[in-house]
Amino acid sequence: MSNFKIIAEIGSNWNGDIKIGKKIIRELKNIGVDAVKFQMWRANELYDSNHPNWNEIKKSELTCKHAQEFKRYSDKIGIDCFWSVFYPEAVDCLEKLGVKYYKIASRTSALLDKNSKDTMIAIAKTKKPVIISMGFGGNKIKIKNIFKNNKKYWLYCISEYPTDIKKIDFKLMQKYDGFSDHTENTLAPLLYTLKSKHQKKVKFLEKHVHITESTGPDKPFSMNSKNFAEMVKNIKIVLELKS
Repeated sequence: MSNFKIIAEIGSNWNGDIKIGKKIIRELKNIGVDAVKFQMWRANELYDSNHPNWNEIKKSELTCKHAQEFKRYSDKIGIDCFWSVFYPEAVDCLEKLGVKYYKIASRTSALLDKNSKDTMIAIAKTKKPVIISMGFGGNKIKIKNIFKNNKKYWLYCISEYPTDIKKIDFKLMQKYDGFSDHTENTLAPLLYTLKSKHQKKVKFLEKHVHITESTGPDKPFSMNSKNFAEMVKNIKIVLELKS
């Protein structure tokens, strides 16, 4: 598993509740993922307050204090924890917590939000590795220029929630360093694993996960932890197969 990294995207599925967030982290540690990921955004900058799930969205807004709790807990039980960041001040917070790397969301790499460029510049200044999703087709040349002093990993992604597996180009995907998956089951991740297992460079698989208590807006396109555990188990089997 050393060159194949599974990232469990928690997103808003912690419901704004530290206890639920820690429970998800603990379950994912026991499942055997390599890292858990949250998101740091300000609700009013990404969503309309008239959104039908506004209350759940606002409740899931993750602050620096929350990040500190989750980072400390993850360190304690021995699992990497990092973030997608959507505003530059969040980088200052996470740097104080000693995060090892950052995720650039598809909407950020495509400069869809007012803070997208400033956020990437702030992350670039850390000189830490970045994992970049390209689901909205960001300008790779401009992104490379911003992150010229950072190790870069590019993720194939289709920003549709959920994603129809028939829209995935598995041949094109092999040109990327990883796959951010939004399909509803485990078939796409397993196919990706099978096609990537013989590549010597690091490969990433990112997928949303929730537990029973989760009620946030990410839940409809997230996999429940039981099925996620089965997926991780099968990925390990595929990686160990002789072929």
